[in-house]
Amino acid sequence: MTGETSSIDSTRPSIARVYDYLLGGKDNYAVDREIGDVFKRDLPGSVAIAFANRASLTRAVAEIVTTTDVRQFVDLGSGLPTADNVHQVAQRYDPGSPVVYVDTDPQVLVHGRALLEENDRTRVVPVDVRDPEKVRTHPETLELIDFGRPVAVVFSAVLHHVNDDEDPAGIVRHWRENVPSGSYFFVSHFRSGNNPETAEAERVLQNTFGRGRWRTDQEIEALLDGLEILEPGIVPASRWRPGDSGGPWDGERELTVWERLIAAGLARKP
Repeated sequence: MTGETSSIDSTRPSIARVYDYLLGGKDNYAVDREIGDVFKRDLPGSVAIAFANRASLTRAVAEIVTTTDVRQFVDLGSGLPTADNVHQVAQRYDPGSPVVYVDTDPQVLVHGRALLEENDRTRVVPVDVRDPEKVRTHPETLELIDFGRPVAVVFSAVLHHVNDDEDPAGIVRHWRENVPSGSYFFVSHFRSGNNPETAEAERVLQNTFGRGRWRTDQEIEALLDGLEILEPGIVPASRWRPGDSGGPWDGERELTVWERLIAAGLARKP
């Protein structure tokens, strides 16, 4: 949500590139690694947030494609490509699944254009997620997405970058009102922990990007007003339908304070 789509600025940190660095990617600059290293060095264990979030998104996309008739996705604030992007997961089960990625980060757009060269069922729309009508009516969105049929709308780790005065609930409401019954909404969001770790992580993002709003589970639920929140509700991302994944996402073990900092949930429009 930089608001710029013209050129890559390697002197200013990018939310997408910092996230890429934390996930072990290579599409980042020294300024991004400097911010990422604050989490790695001063907040040990916090990198688990990025992995827990990504894993829950992967599970949600796979579940939507394998257990419902929904095959088309709009991924808002998608960030830089990593392993198991939305289109890779969806098309693993149904190669015809169309996916529209939405982001304004210039480096995301560069990678998106490369993505288009190898996959004609994806598009990257350079529109700010805070302008949902412009996203929805963009020609490249309409080229792939049929809004006469149910859609999966993805808000993965994006709404906590939307401040209260920017009306995050209104963004979700706009999508809810403009997709058919049977559509799905996946949300992951930083959750308030009322502990020093949470406060410090929030401070770092606020000081770096000038935005960032941690919310309680109840506030996250309120963003999904009018939708049916499916089981198990809004829970830590590592607890969201871990299934048989085992390992670091094993639902039986105690979560770290960092894994509790990111929540996830899936909702359906009745």
